[in-house]
Amino acid sequence: MSSSIGTMGCSSSVADRRSEKVIRAAILIQNWYRFTMARLEMRRRYSLSIFQSIEYADEQDQLQLSNFFTFMLDHCTHPDSVSHIFTSPSVSQVVDEGLYLTEFEKKIDVPDSYYGPRLSFPLTVEDANALLHAFRNEQLLHARYVLQLLRETRRVLKEMPNITHLSTSYSKEITVCGDLHGNLDDLLLIFYKNGLPSEQNRYVFNGDFVDRGKNSMEILIILFAFLLIYPNDLHLNRGNHEDYIMNLRYGFTKEVSKKYKDHGQQILCLLRDVFSWLPLATIIDSKVLILHGGISDTTDLDFLNALERNKLKSLMRPPKSVRDRQDQVKERIPTTRPSKHIANQNVAEKTQHISLSGSAETSGSNLPPDPALKEWKQILDILWSDPRSQNGCTPNKCRGGGCYFGPDVTAKLFERYNLKMLIRSHEFKPEGYEISHNGKVITIFSASNYYEEGSNRGAYIKLNPELIPRFVQYQVSKYTRRQNLRERVGTIESSALKCLREKIYAHRSELTSAFAQYDLNGTGRISVSDWAAAMESVLQLELPWRMLRSQLAQTAPDGEVDFMSCFYDLKIGQPIKEAQPALVETLCRYRKDLEIIFNVIDKDHSGLISLEEFGQTWKLFASHLGIDMYDESLDKLVLSIDYNKDGHIDFSEFLEAFHVVHRLEKKANS
Repeated sequence: MSSSIGTMGCSSSVADRRSEKVIRAAILIQNWYRFTMARLEMRRRYSLSIFQSIEYADEQDQLQLSNFFTFMLDHCTHPDSVSHIFTSPSVSQVVDEGLYLTEFEKKIDVPDSYYGPRLSFPLTVEDANALLHAFRNEQLLHARYVLQLLRETRRVLKEMPNITHLSTSYSKEITVCGDLHGNLDDLLLIFYKNGLPSEQNRYVFNGDFVDRGKNSMEILIILFAFLLIYPNDLHLNRGNHEDYIMNLRYGFTKEVSKKYKDHGQQILCLLRDVFSWLPLATIIDSKVLILHGGISDTTDLDFLNALERNKLKSLMRPPKSVRDRQDQVKERIPTTRPSKHIANQNVAEKTQHISLSGSAETSGSNLPPDPALKEWKQILDILWSDPRSQNGCTPNKCRGGGCYFGPDVTAKLFERYNLKMLIRSHEFKPEGYEISHNGKVITIFSASNYYEEGSNRGAYIKLNPELIPRFVQYQVSKYTRRQNLRERVGTIESSALKCLREKIYAHRSELTSAFAQYDLNGTGRISVSDWAAAMESVLQLELPWRMLRSQLAQTAPDGEVDFMSCFYDLKIGQPIKEAQPALVETLCRYRKDLEIIFNVIDKDHSGLISLEEFGQTWKLFASHLGIDMYDESLDKLVLSIDYNKDGHIDFSEFLEAFHVVHRLEKKANS
């Protein structure tokens, strides 16, 4: 009896030990899993921060150069070659005069070989379905029908108020969508999940339909078609990218010119007008305000509802009073500089603060008040501003335009207009939406995979009659389904770091100078904290540089950073012996700005510009930025790119010559 009891006790203790081992193993696995997931989430977050910081810095550059683009469009030495896209008599006359436009459309022949949709007005649901089917199969709508559609859209938009008022009593729910940015797959997925627009299925699309993605034109055509079919049930708000100068930089102008080579000028000119007639905001049940960007402490909905919205074709061309203040600031900036990177930082801060901030200062200015200034600022604030958790209203230094508005600013506006909720877009969100200001402000972003495949979800909002928001998330997946989480994060991280390294290389001279200020003994090495401070002082991206150090630079055994290793794996695409290093870096840095300028100059969209035009434009551009770079080396450089010696250069080839190449990737691909 006793022996059997002992045996039982022994087996019980063995089972207990085994159970304990299993529990320990499970805890170890759980801890490892949590640690791994935390590291992956950290990598994902800093990768998205890199993308967003570079995006905002790019927008800031665009806004700071608004004066230059305005000057170019107004005062170029060759008026027949500049702003032809928008202002040449043959184009603007066709677009501005409705009757003439109708006659012009009739002269555009639609050949028998065209198998796409053939539209007749007024449009029907069958026409909209035909467009959806055609675009799924990558067909283009013929230019004749595009012009007709845009003309009809402008006619309908002209009848709409600046602020549209809707009621949920006419339908069970209203769907609100955010930025689409040319991602047609997202729009098609929204319609698949949520149904097509109809009297029973109402939509508000909150701006930024175009730019960045490759199917902006198709998105506009679909949305405008449903607007014509259901003008009381589908509503469109203007975004900051419904702006023809923004379109020059971010891809929409190039997309239209490529898809509609023969009639691209007419389409772009008409779109410029259509964009200016888009409503500025929507209010649901007098309680929910929907606008693209945000608000400021001076936002006046009554004033916004009364102004002539179509007068502002582009917010990148501010009123003259703003440009005069910018010029005054430039005159006050000292010409002697202790160090180049600090000087550039000062110029950027001053220009940004005075020119396009949500709170443009007028102190020290004797200029008379400009009525257009208030209109411009009011619209700038609602299209460009972002919410922040801190109280107050301050200039939006990341974007360079609009403002940051806090919960107190939201509360004051709500109290004044008896509002309950603000729905806005304009800002990338990893999950497709974000709730802030104690639930009063909702950001909705509908472009999934915005920075990279797998980088984020898109979302839309369903508002019921009780005005309770319900969020629907989605993600268009073409390749990511085949990847595990580690692989997806790795792809996003690799793409983000590539963009950041290109930004670093484009500021090589300034960074080298900044590093040298900390390297007093000329060792080529500095501490991690000094390296991080130098990186931020030049690039001003507000990134976690210490965390990123291992990805960007090498360290010596003593822990100090070999700062020149930031540039080891990078070089300019096609080394050109005629180009001085400083000139190469400058051209590399301003590639996007130069592309805008030459898109304007290239009136026939041939991709070719004359050497004389290039030289004059570069002089103007360099003078505006205060760059002392125009010398014989530039002449030699341009002549070397004129391969067939016909007095013209292929601008695409010119840009490619100053594209940053990653040496390691090049080796891997060879």
